[in-house]
Amino acid sequence: MAWRLAQSPTLDTLYATPGNPGIAEHATCIALDTTDHAAVIAFARDHAVDLVVIGPEAPLVDGLGDSLRGAGVAVFGPDRAAAQLEGSKGFTKDLCRRANIPTAGYVRVNSRAEAEAALATTFGYPVVIKADGLAAGKGVVIAASEADATEAFDAMFAHGDAPVVLEEFLDGEEASLFVLTDGTTLMPFGSAQDHKRVGEGDTGPNTGGMGAYSPAPVLTPELERRAIDEIVAPTVEAMAADGTPFSGVLYAGLMLTSTGPKLIEYNARFGDPECQVLMLRFRGDLAQLLLAVAERRLDQAPPPAFVEDSAMTVVLAARGYPGTPAAGGAIAGIDSAEATGAVVFQAGTRLADGQLVAAGGRVLAVTAAGRDIRAARDAAYRGVDAIRFPDGFCRRDIGWRELAR
Repeated sequence: MAWRLAQSPTLDTLYATPGNPGIAEHATCIALDTTDHAAVIAFARDHAVDLVVIGPEAPLVDGLGDSLRGAGVAVFGPDRAAAQLEGSKGFTKDLCRRANIPTAGYVRVNSRAEAEAALATTFGYPVVIKADGLAAGKGVVIAASEADATEAFDAMFAHGDAPVVLEEFLDGEEASLFVLTDGTTLMPFGSAQDHKRVGEGDTGPNTGGMGAYSPAPVLTPELERRAIDEIVAPTVEAMAADGTPFSGVLYAGLMLTSTGPKLIEYNARFGDPECQVLMLRFRGDLAQLLLAVAERRLDQAPPPAFVEDSAMTVVLAARGYPGTPAAGGAIAGIDSAEATGAVVFQAGTRLADGQLVAAGGRVLAVTAAGRDIRAARDAAYRGVDAIRFPDGFCRRDIGWRELAR
């Protein structure tokens, strides 16, 4: 987002916190504790900040948007109450039930005993087990057997009672739809398909995402229209009717079933690695578009323009991810990767004695465009192969379903 915002012709100065060596190429990185709302407000006032874009989910759920708006600062991102669409799986499922939004059948539980009883009486296998709160994209288990469910319960109830959602397993293909909204107006903002599992062929545990491509042809114009009419628009209307209007971007994770799209979950942000491919394809003044959302005048903004090319991003993660990732591994070759035409976005990186090293689980997202998904795939992996990161790994099959088609 820093990379694309920095290209906005109406932007004067861009600040980012906490930032990393990659973001520092596009923004002035500052040290701010985003849980200290007073400090964030003071910085915005002292530096005449016109717009604050809240990227991650935790500050949204923590109510940073509420605090900034209360201080008269424009914010892209929902208030605390509306951010519960991502912050609580149970909240969203209950809203779907009230608003008759198509989604998987579910049961909310608060203890292991309740979970085991629901599993025995309501669901067969496979079954989807979700931690109710924020889990950095990794709080979902598809249990194919009793052993899988037991392992999931061991983790989710390791510290005692906790809210958990059990869902029926939906058969189909997943796709992600992005819609900007200021609480009233809706503006579609592209589609993508993520690859959550750590292993090739979509195997192994869930991650925050190992790669993505955009657009997602499987989400046809007809299915996108249905998803907006049957899922996103009723959600926005229900949130407004409840006195908690949603302003920001709604990322709808969809399952495309034989009877039409069904909601899997919402994110209240652009997502990672979906954001990378969306921003690579977007053309226009992103700062002005997000400001129109923040100022509740989205109806006056022109629709977003995207290049027709496909875009793909491949995540380079640190060895051990999504468990305990190896830290401190040296990284080189980013200039060589970008010389191929790719854009290398940095996530879990830092500088140690002038050397770029890994500082997180998902470290780099190598992103490229092409006339179609195959060309974008080839370009992205040319970039990947130019990077030297011995402690890193990636999936070599991003886009495999679409490529097979």
